[in-house]
Amino acid sequence: MAEAKLAPNLPDWMVEHANRYLASGGTDGHMYKTTVPQRGEITAPALLLTTTGRKSGEKFIFPLFYGTEGGSYFVIASKGGAPQHPGWYRNILATPDVEVQVGTKKLNARARTTSGEERLRLWKKALQFWPPYADYQLKTEREIPVVVLDPVH
Repeated sequence: MAEAKLAPNLPDWMVEHANRYLASGGTDGHMYKTTVPQRGEITAPALLLTTTGRKSGEKFIFPLFYGTEGGSYFVIASKGGAPQHPGWYRNILATPDVEVQVGTKKLNARARTTSGEERLRLWKKALQFWPPYADYQLKTEREIPVVVLDPVH
């Protein structure tokens, strides 16, 4: 993933977190601990998702909280409840082949957006590791996408 770079316009806390994750090779940053107003301290698992920019063709790294389902990972395209989808999600719609780093483990994966019962089940699992997703959904009219990252062997 040497040619990839951090996505532009990430919030400062995400930049700091991703840099710590990258600098340590994944030994520091996999578990992200923070205090959230009205929710207290939360520790959530984080991965690094590398997408191909839909306009630039460059590779961009995004730190995201994740859950697991079978042998796959899943992430939430929340953007904090913003009205538009996050850039990484728009990138995977154009190019679903991605790279994922979970702790020290790196793999190639194919991203897909869930729907129906699968989305609902994974959304409920996501609220267990990052409860603020419920607050984000209340802030936006769009249905926040749940994306599965299926390993490619």
